[in-house]
Amino acid sequence: MVVLIKDILTSNPDGRPVDVYGWVRTKRDAKNLAFIQVNDGSCFASLQLTFDRETSNNVEAIDKVLQKVSTGASIHAKGNLIPSPASGQAVEVSLTELELIGESPSDYPLQKKHHTVEFLREIGHLRPRTNLFGAVARMRSEMAFAVHNFFHENGFFYVHTPIITSSDCEGAGEMFQVTTLDIEALAKKGEQPNYSKDFFGKKTNLTVSGQLEAETYATALSRVYTFGPTFRAENSNTPRHLAEFWMIEPEMAFYTLNENMDLAESFIKYLLNWALKNCSEDMKFFDDRVQKGIISTLEGVYSANFERMPYTEAIVALEKSGENFEYKPFWGCDLQTEHERFLTEKLLKKPVIITDYPAEIKAFYMKQNPDGKTVRAMDVLVPGIGEIIGGSQREDDLQKLTSRMLELKLNPEDYWWYLDLRKYGSVPHSGFGLGFERMLRYVTGVANLRDVIPFPRAPKLADF
Repeated sequence: MVVLIKDILTSNPDGRPVDVYGWVRTKRDAKNLAFIQVNDGSCFASLQLTFDRETSNNVEAIDKVLQKVSTGASIHAKGNLIPSPASGQAVEVSLTELELIGESPSDYPLQKKHHTVEFLREIGHLRPRTNLFGAVARMRSEMAFAVHNFFHENGFFYVHTPIITSSDCEGAGEMFQVTTLDIEALAKKGEQPNYSKDFFGKKTNLTVSGQLEAETYATALSRVYTFGPTFRAENSNTPRHLAEFWMIEPEMAFYTLNENMDLAESFIKYLLNWALKNCSEDMKFFDDRVQKGIISTLEGVYSANFERMPYTEAIVALEKSGENFEYKPFWGCDLQTEHERFLTEKLLKKPVIITDYPAEIKAFYMKQNPDGKTVRAMDVLVPGIGEIIGGSQREDDLQKLTSRMLELKLNPEDYWWYLDLRKYGSVPHSGFGLGFERMLRYVTGVANLRDVIPFPRAPKLADF
């Protein structure tokens, strides 16, 4: 079995023979000594291979290969694991054999140590080999594992919800259509699509959320979550938007809004603690090179008690703040990032959960409050980015839900199965959504969502 570099680096340097596989980061060749830094992506650190021509018994063979070794080349090295006299590393490998697996010619784009993220987006197939994107990839993997671990520990079942759907969960209409009809041919003939002849017999789209389907399983298994890709055809080129992204969406039967907020706070803290404890090497890189102070910021959020504030109270605080906001706050407005950051960074100096939003700015499925104006919605806001989680208690009253749908000009017949959940054994239930890339952006300090997903999809960007 091939041994990973991360395991070699933590082994006892007792002179044992080791095999090393990886890609060359740097090569330095002096008169009698040569040094190769090799990395296999298993950890942030590289392993140093040393070649001493004065003591080696295989000088001619190694020198012949060494001449062809360059940055980016893949190699297989054999040698002995010894203590390293260099600072910053405990072990190194004294070379006895060297094999070049794959050459890397002089036009290798990653010859330099530092590149802009904009340039690296143009070579998405190679950017995982850099320090930044290697660290992001490892963090993404670790955080995904943490997500599953949290829900498993709390009695949730993992449900796979469909990517292709005929319903619009958010009601915004910004969905990618899925069809087998020849739309171009129909357009040339001036004809409208007849979706009864389409593959599914009706108009279908890529999902914007797995929430509605997850609710069906929550009303049978009590606690479920879905974690998968979602899509939004919003023509936006900002650092905060992607056309394809991953959503984490738990749904819990018998949960009120208060219990929903408790779970959301616990979930955020669990993920932050996981990153700080289990990803310390990569977190140090993010703190040193990406966003200074990111570790102390996450530690502060983890140790804080999240404030809970009704929307109406938040609007009053914003109106009285004296801040020169770009978007003037008023009751009925959707809170902007600048409002959210003021509340968390200046007013309260801690995370806050805003509750009880106006019904007009929230989705049809949210539980209506007795005042007839607000719904039992909640948004979790954290210092640095603002909203990180959005959720609500779901409307469990069949008549109220049907009336709300008609009010918003949604056809109840399209949601007959969803309404059935309120007809047969309805219960109070709640849930929330966390954009996985938004969480990754928060824990890494990376500014653009396109840099925390392996293959970003955005307007005019559908390949590498």
